[in-house]
Amino acid sequence: MTEFCPDPPGGWPRGPVKIITVSAAVMVDIDGRVLIAKRPEGKSMAGLWEFPGGKLEPGETPERAIIRELKEELGIDISEACLAAFTFASHTYDDFHLLMPVYLCRKWDGFVRPCEGQKLKWVKVNELKTYPMPPADEPLIAMIRDFL
Repeated sequence: MTEFCPDPPGGWPRGPVKIITVSAAVMVDIDGRVLIAKRPEGKSMAGLWEFPGGKLEPGETPERAIIRELKEELGIDISEACLAAFTFASHTYDDFHLLMPVYLCRKWDGFVRPCEGQKLKWVKVNELKTYPMPPADEPLIAMIRDFL
């Protein structure tokens, strides 16, 4: 017997879908805590907590994008060798589809600080679910918990 997955709520998108690729990092400190950042006012999904990262620029690889974004957002330097491909998120929002490669990072140079007005918090893995996150980030919590 063949089983089929049901259509997603609201059905499948019609016509071309705008795909946005964003890289994200699950940064883990020496105590096993994970860094999350609160989206500032004025941005979409303001007030939600997310894993640091950002959009790829044209011609940029996901690894180069996360290295650039973490320098801009957190003031730290990361070597590509310190990024471990972890998983990815794929989520359809109302007006675009998000594809997000996610990397684990346990080593960086410099001190993590908020460089773009965002709030930062180091959180124990079992506490991540208590922070409201964008829908694309929520499924990552169980994976992080199981891995760490």
